[in-house]
Amino acid sequence: MSADAPLLDRAGILGLVPHQGAMCLWDAVLAWDAERIRVRADSHRDPAHPLRRHGRLGAVHLCEYGAQAMAVHGGLLATDAPPRAGLLVALRGVALSLARIDDLAGPLIGEAERLADSAAGQLYGFRILHDDRTIAQGRAMVALGGAVD
Repeated sequence: MSADAPLLDRAGILGLVPHQGAMCLWDAVLAWDAERIRVRADSHRDPAHPLRRHGRLGAVHLCEYGAQAMAVHGGLLATDAPPRAGLLVALRGVALSLARIDDLAGPLIGEAERLADSAAGQLYGFRILHDDRTIAQGRAMVALGGAVD
């Protein structure tokens, strides 16, 4: 997967997900297929990041980055109908390799893979990398509801 030429930019992502403005954390889709997605972000360095507290952005927020990678993937898959609204209901097996991310130079790369899918919800595995090193990983479950307005 090449990180050079994004398949979809931030404006395209904003058209796919309910997360708007600064709360939309991903900047580009680098690759995707029916089961997985690879995305890029630079938002972790933004001093106005909406999840920052006391000037810092904790690594725990990488779970939100993982969940939003799932949302972008779901939006890309919803070609014949509006994407269905989802609610993050569980995180499992989360491992973080650092305490904060606001001081990381360079982009974050997110990868999400759909592990299970039903009418009621989806289970994804996610991984966030920085400088080709995994800094967060885990599994996230989303309960699906109606279409996103």
